[in-house]
Amino acid sequence: MILCRVTGTVVATQKHEHLRHNRILICHPVDLKKELTGSSFLALDVTDAGEGDLVLVNREGGAARILFNDMHIPLQAVVVGIVDGIDVDVDQACKARP
Repeated sequence: MILCRVTGTVVATQKHEHLRHNRILICHPVDLKKELTGSSFLALDVTDAGEGDLVLVNREGGAARILFNDMHIPLQAVVVGIVDGIDVDVDQACKARP
């Protein structure tokens, strides 16, 4: 899973039938200091997250298809949780990286 900040929404008047009941969000990965890093991507929202929310995104197509129990759904990323807070020693976590 990837920790992300929701930076926007996508308005789509026409969607694949399997995506019709969920919103598409623009998600931007963040580091442990909650600073934007990397490139943004689109994810299907199943949590009712909104712009500015910190979220957990499952970014594996196979897992997303299992989540929806549909092996034909055209989906790679799904917002699976809204993060209320993070408790981590950022300096210690950064030292642990190779």
